[in-house]
Amino acid sequence: MKRDPRTIMLTFGRSLKLKCPVCGRASIVQRPFNLKHRCDSCGTIFKREEGFFVGAIMANVVATEVFILIAYFALLLLTTLSDRATFIILFALAIAFPLTFYHHSWSLWLAMDHLIEGLPRGKRSVPPA
Repeated sequence: MKRDPRTIMLTFGRSLKLKCPVCGRASIVQRPFNLKHRCDSCGTIFKREEGFFVGAIMANVVATEVFILIAYFALLLLTTLSDRATFIILFALAIAFPLTFYHHSWSLWLAMDHLIEGLPRGKRSVPPA
């Protein structure tokens, strides 16, 4: 697989839209907090072996920590809120951010895996005529 800057940006652009990192035509999301097993369009397998998505979970945790630190310093420098109000806002963000970033962390993990070693393709199911 070519790994020129255009291909890398295209793959990450697809992942930010929650689309298949290989073809970009189908969504990776089946329903909230559940990924499809494979791409409806090209047959690329999204759900791999046990433990494959530990990295996606780790990415979600790290992104949440970074987001909370940035929010903390922004609140500290830009507002005059009390410590209690700041804590309540940060706590709410710490609950909401990982839930909203959940699918994106999985999508970014799939994109990185695709760029590094390529995602496996399974047999495509033929739609009934």
